[in-house]
Amino acid sequence: MATVLVATSGSDEPTGPKDLTSDQANRLAVTRFRNYQAGGRAVTIKVPGTGGELVITGSIDYRGKVGYGAVRGTGRDTSSEGLIQWTATTVSVHPMTNAPAKAPARPPESGWYNRPLQQYGSSLDSSLAIALKLGSDRPDNAELLPQNGAAWVGRERLDGHQVDIMTGPKAARATAGPAGEGAVRYWLGSDGTMYRVRVGVASAPEPVVIDFDTHTYVPVRKVPGVAPKR
Repeated sequence: MATVLVATSGSDEPTGPKDLTSDQANRLAVTRFRNYQAGGRAVTIKVPGTGGELVITGSIDYRGKVGYGAVRGTGRDTSSEGLIQWTATTVSVHPMTNAPAKAPARPPESGWYNRPLQQYGSSLDSSLAIALKLGSDRPDNAELLPQNGAAWVGRERLDGHQVDIMTGPKAARATAGPAGEGAVRYWLGSDGTMYRVRVGVASAPEPVVIDFDTHTYVPVRKVPGVAPKR
């Protein structure tokens, strides 16, 4: 997953980077597993672009490995508006002139167009793939995270939650992107719950932001003909 470090502001403590404590390492190690344990999470994905921002409001089923939501554009980038469902390999779109703020719980049975998920060159597809990978059926190795460069960088309140901001290991750093930029940043609660992820992708002019619990989670109903990669 191609990613770069993103600067943040507004923390209420001096920023790091500082070495992770054992508690912080444990929280970072279980954060993707927490999403899997939850089954699914409500998400808002903001994808910047030179023609305006795309906002996907929906849900990700981390056990079924599929996401679904409404896509709306701001600025000039409104060509992709509609409904979207995606897996690790396939994107299904349902174009709409006036996309709803939230996707209907039951996807339309027709009007869908399927295409492969692009591995490179599309900030939208990169963002969808990253969001889907934020769930895992097992925790990461907490001992290896600090050894591989994961760090604590700050603390703040986010939507009523006290969170610690941490970077992932250096192994997750991008081969593309501005020199000197680093890893994904995670906003994590005291039990490792993930509330925000901010990450750069090579094809986007600004970082992609993925926020969790921005609305009520609605279980994902699969569009006919779209199967998750096992």
